[in-house]
Amino acid sequence: MANSTTSPAAPKRALRGSDVDSMITGEGVLIDVPATSVASLVIAAIIDYIVIFSGFFLATLALTWLGGSVTEAQAAIIGILLTVTGFLVVPVGVELLTRGRSLGKLVMKLRVVRDDGGPITFRHAFVRGLVGIIEIWLLMGVPAVVSAMLSTRAKRIGDLAAGTYVVREETAMRLPPGPWMPPALIPWASGADMGALPDGVAMQIRQYLTRTDMLSPVAREQVGRALLAEVMPRVSPAPPPGAPMDAVLAAVLAERRKRDRERLQREAALRARVLR
Repeated sequence: MANSTTSPAAPKRALRGSDVDSMITGEGVLIDVPATSVASLVIAAIIDYIVIFSGFFLATLALTWLGGSVTEAQAAIIGILLTVTGFLVVPVGVELLTRGRSLGKLVMKLRVVRDDGGPITFRHAFVRGLVGIIEIWLLMGVPAVVSAMLSTRAKRIGDLAAGTYVVREETAMRLPPGPWMPPALIPWASGADMGALPDGVAMQIRQYLTRTDMLSPVAREQVGRALLAEVMPRVSPAPPPGAPMDAVLAAVLAERRKRDRERLQREAALRARVLR
């Protein structure tokens, strides 16, 4: 973080973070969005293998049964069409129509998403399917497994080419604990009039308080003062003289979280009485 003392923009970069497997909610809460495991990918691929090969085998049997009524050239053309349809068109079409789920992924509760977490498009599905012909079907999935084991997001080569990865649809998301209320500031915070914090400010305060050890002293002071200047116009009265800057920010965020929780509890209780 040595460069953060020489560039005004450096502290802002430090607050954004670059957690590749995370999302930030509108309330400034960092949520893990874990990629699936290699084992889940393998099981899902095996299910897809069975389904696709079963369909291909049945289609081949039908072609053989019709062998007497078609010429050798026609049989070759039909065979090529069946291969392309079974190993490219069908997988791409299914992933596109189901927004990233094949039958195997549906069973394992997995979904293909873009690197930014959004739904895949035709381009993503087509690139994954095209590369998959080589790495999965022709090479028996060995390159895909090796690539997934070496990737932090369990990406196969097709995912690397398409800019996608596979996530678990049902998972217990882990929320990092919020800042604790400094005991010395409880009387002030509980009686202060606090307006709602903008999402961006809440996010920056939360990340700042959890990453202060990553900032140089100069950058920490600069960023902390900037955040305090954003918060203080929304808080009245001012904190006690001499209150540490980080403690004030933590107290404001903790008190806002407490009040929001109490408000939600009151609304839930009101709904329960109305619907009783």
